Amino acid sequence: MILTADDTRHDEDHAALIAACEPGVALCTIVGIDGSFSRRLGAQLAIRSDGSVVGSLADGCLERQLASDVRRIEGPKVVRYGAGSQMIDFRLPCGGGLDILLDPAPDRTQARRAVKLLKRRKAAKLALPEPSPLKCRAYTPRLFVKVFGEGPELDAFFRLGNAAGVAVEPFEKDQLTLGQSSGEGAGDRWTAILLLFHDHEWELPLLAEALEGHAFYIGAQGGENARHNRTLALLQAGCDEKELARIVSPVGLLPGCKSPANLALSALTEIVGRYETLRERTV
Repeated sequence: MILTADDTRHDEDHAALIAACEPGVALCTIVGIDGSFSRRLGAQLAIRSDGSVVGSLADGCLERQLASDVRRIEGPKVVRYGAGSQMIDFRLPCGGGLDILLDPAPDRTQARRAVKLLKRRKAAKLALPEPSPLKCRAYTPRLFVKVFGEGPELDAFFRLGNAAGVAVEPFEKDQLTLGQSSGEGAGDRWTAILLLFHDHEWELPLLAEALEGHAFYIGAQGGENARHNRTLALLQAGCDEKELARIVSPVGLLPGCKSPANLALSALTEIVGRYETLRERTV
């Protein structure tokens, strides 16, 4: 079975930005948080002229309030919601307070430029207008996972990643040539590379290829003997010892997974966690 990645979906973090490129779409950005809240500073929601929304900031009540409020203003405005707000009839379930920039006409030229950069796998920024205390909104390219392997582990990882909305490109053994690199490139800093082979002789050229790039995660399945033999073989092939430290093995957050599904969940959780840490540092 040949698996294919779904390239039609966007990172949820980019969805509102993409929608804001369209005429008539307003953009709402969280620019201040008091207390706890389920979204990060800079989270965004786009509101179309018909009141429909793209993105998610809360449980629906806030989105409806924003859609109503943004229609009443002519220019950018920061509005307080929840604790400390003058709207006594509206409260956030978490009990906290949010400062949200309502922009009925965001800079669409700048938004389109940011989307183009993201499509080219480049970090991007969108300047936020006054009176926002947050001067710009930073975006990182979508998480992309290249996974090489065979059998049920590869299948399980692809299906789980696809269900979670992660861009996963799987490569089965019949798409590769033993002893050769994949020819797919080494990967940028927003890419994770994962090897799920039982037959470890397929790994060396793929790992050497990965180490030539900037992938934030390079992982290879295998026990202690496989890891030892892999390291020796890569050293003998001329790989730098410091670079070999980038290889994660064993993979995943759960030790000793005994099923393909659990291994896929463990590895995907580890990869997403590291990507989120990278995103936080970048933003």
